[in-house]
Amino acid sequence: MANRPDIHLYTTQTPNGIKISITLEELGLPYKVTKIEISKNTQKEPWFLEINPNGRIPALTDTFSDGQIIRLFESGSIQQYLVDQYDTEHKISYPRGTREYYEVNNWLFFLNAGVGPMQGQANHFGRYAPEHIEYGVKRYTNETRRLYSVLNTHLEKSTSGYLVGDRCTIADIAHWGWITAAFWAGVDIEEFPALKAWEERMLARPAVEKGRHVPDRHTIKDLQKDPEKTKKEAEQTRKWVQKGMANDAEK
Repeated sequence: MANRPDIHLYTTQTPNGIKISITLEELGLPYKVTKIEISKNTQKEPWFLEINPNGRIPALTDTFSDGQIIRLFESGSIQQYLVDQYDTEHKISYPRGTREYYEVNNWLFFLNAGVGPMQGQANHFGRYAPEHIEYGVKRYTNETRRLYSVLNTHLEKSTSGYLVGDRCTIADIAHWGWITAAFWAGVDIEEFPALKAWEERMLARPAVEKGRHVPDRHTIKDLQKDPEKTKKEAEQTRKWVQKGMANDAEK
């Protein structure tokens, strides 16, 4: 019989990374962690590419039901795997085939195809681009604000305060790391009161508080209070982002 769970998370301190550690904490699952030094391109090393051929975090391995190792990548796929395999009590999910199950998928894909990519580009043009390109900054920051508005309107109608049904789900968890970092993308969360209340509600959950500090302390809220540290962090990150882009361009 397979020894399960045997979960090993490969991650770093990013919105996509912490959504998996938060999911694991919400489920109460034991897991091992390896910090991936993306500033040193560890995610491009051959051993990591065996787990995720796309060379991105997060990634996860587990012993599957057949006793063999399964390798998982893309954060939404990992979240779906974890609830499919281990959330038998539906703590952060709904039974497959129910209305709520499909609604969770709506918002999970909304994040993975919308909020994450658009906010990521807002971060890039606003913080990491080698020169200021006003069109790029406005294009992606405004699109992020539009997506936030969609979430805010939806949450205004929620009777539970969460995205789907009567509980926090993987859709909420997927969004939280991005929404809590709104300021980094040039978005003022105060414009979206229902979304802000949701962000604070999520932060009050013990599993979110614990999981957000994996593998390092989650510091985005500290940076928001310190413009000088924010500037230094952006400068440091810009250097390795540009270096990584140059390395990718050579392949």
